[in-house]
Amino acid sequence: QVQLVESGGGLVQPGGSLRLSCAASGRTFSLGTMGWFRQAPGKQRELVADITSRGSTTYADSVKGRFTISRDNAKNTVYLQMNSLKPEDTAVYYCNAVGIFSYWGQGTQVTVSS
Repeated sequence: QVQLVESGGGLVQPGGSLRLSCAASGRTFSLGTMGWFRQAPGKQRELVADITSRGSTTYADSVKGRFTISRDNAKNTVYLQMNSLKPEDTAVYYCNAVGIFSYWGQGTQVTVSS
């Protein structure tokens, strides 16, 4: 099994920045792609960004140029640097890791509001 623990969410004003972290523990040797999804109230969960074990990245069009995903394989941690935040980025952000199964974190709330 793999456990994912997210941190770094919170309340930020429009135009501000936050950095999310997701630390994996357990059978981390099996992990491949790791990523971040988000779910706003009344909406479906959507991919924000993901990164393969070799560092290839994918971004949702809505966050390109503003968000940056990275990972530290030695620490089994994936990060999401979020800049120029907008109110529409408000959501619960979930970490995801794909190994033998697909694993999810508990989610961290990001609220962008003045």
